[in-house]
Amino acid sequence: MNCSIQTLPGIRNIVQEAIMEIEDNFTGYSLDKFCIPKHYEEDLDHVLIPYGLIQDRIERLARDIVQEFGNKPIVALCVLKGGYKFFSDLLDKIQLLNRNSTESIPICIDFIRLKSYEDDQSTGQIKVIGGDNLNNLSGKNVLIVEDIIDTGGTMKKLLQLLEAYKPKSIRVASLLVKRTSRSNGVKADYAGFEIPDRFVVGYALDFNEYFRDLSHICVINDKGQKKYASKKD
Repeated sequence: MNCSIQTLPGIRNIVQEAIMEIEDNFTGYSLDKFCIPKHYEEDLDHVLIPYGLIQDRIERLARDIVQEFGNKPIVALCVLKGGYKFFSDLLDKIQLLNRNSTESIPICIDFIRLKSYEDDQSTGQIKVIGGDNLNNLSGKNVLIVEDIIDTGGTMKKLLQLLEAYKPKSIRVASLLVKRTSRSNGVKADYAGFEIPDRFVVGYALDFNEYFRDLSHICVINDKGQKKYASKKD
């Protein structure tokens, strides 16, 4: 498969067509069916995606990535902070496939940290606030590993930023893709779940740095949003 960079991120060729869709009318799972940290029990509405289902989907994404790249080396670029658990679990599953299949992908890792949210709203401003020298991405197959694509604004700007370093190819793996009318059309090549337009936390997705220590992906309630809202002078 040809791994070529598309000029416009919004019309990039997508490798993976299949995605697990969570319908708008899905009411989720009751919190009392799962182990939820006591300090978050009153701040959540329901469990949207249980931890076990997350792991099963990541295993499938790992297989799809190995099937595409074969023995070609890649640089896996983790988008911090929200992507770190997905990044870690995805690489663990790729490494397991490397040990147990005829295909084996050499992997280098790198990190970048962006900021685009305050409370539950995108600020529209994308700030690169951490990361290594990206010059080493030149001529490489780059796999961006992100927690969620919401409107697509952050990913579009990140793709534009990375393309300036002239990598050989860029692929995007996102655990979640939000179904929203505000989307600019940017897609993930590998996506775990398409979810309704709700603000979700857990599995390293945060609300003002809280809820990263929650295993399941949950919908935060109004009380939780008010409780953990950023304090402004």
